[in-house]
Order: sequence, then structure tokens, then C-alpha cells
Amino acid sequence: MAKRTGAGTRTAAARVPEPAVAAELKELRARVPLLTGSLVASADGLLIAQDLPDSVEPDGMAAVTATGLSLAHRIAQTAHGGDFHEVVIRGADGYVVSYAAGPHASLTVLAGPDANVGRLHLESRPAARAIAAHITGTRRS
Repeated sequence: MAKRTGAGTRTAAARVPEPAVAAELKELRARVPLLTGSLVASADGLLIAQDLPDSVEPDGMAAVTATGLSLAHRIAQTAHGGDFHEVVIRGADGYVVSYAAGPHASLTVLAGPDANVGRLHLESRPAARAIAAHITGTRRS
């Protein structure tokens, strides 16, 4: 599958250090076998950065991700009164996992059906924290 790395072009996403976030996505792909794509979206569904296969439309995926995360936040809040951290969706053709990247964004990763989900979490959780730091401007050099 062809992959491309880029950034969103919407105004709200322009405040984000997109090259740094895109670099995190590229590094994540290099570390995780069977990772087929990833994206970072704002809580309101705007694309911030992406590294997706050509078969996935980035803006549409960002919007759908935000909708799903809104529901996941609500479920976590209702069930346990706490914050949302991640949601795993396992489909016939692989995994879609979304991680909170701070309070206003998310990291969503796509992986094949034979992906090691433990490894996916091991690499993606710190990436989500690093992306949150880039977005909030708290990343240290």
C-alpha cells in the first residue's frame, strides 16, 4: 500500500506544529510492524496530520474518528466517571485504535489483522503523549 505523510490544511489545525506531529507518525510507522496508517485529529474532527494509505480519505477519517471518540468519552464518563484513554476496534481486516492525545486531540492508528496489539499499545501510547505535548506546546527539546 502506498503511504503518504502530510498535514491538515484547515485553519483550526494551523495552530499545531504539524511537521513535528507528522514526524511522530512517521516514527511510529517505522517502529510498529503491520501498522498500515495513522492520523491525528482535533476533538472537533479537523485533520492535524496523517500517514494513511491511499484507500483512506484523511478528512473523512478524522471526522469519523472524532465522532467515535466523543461517544467513547461519554461511555467512560458514564461508566467510571473518568477520562477516556483509548478505544480498540477489531474488524475482519484489522484494528483501528484511537488514543487520547491530550484533551483536544486524538491519535488513531490502523493495523493489519495479525498485528501484535500489545506492541501497538507499547509504541502508540507514548506517541500519543508526545503528540499531546507538541499540540499543547509543552514538548521539550
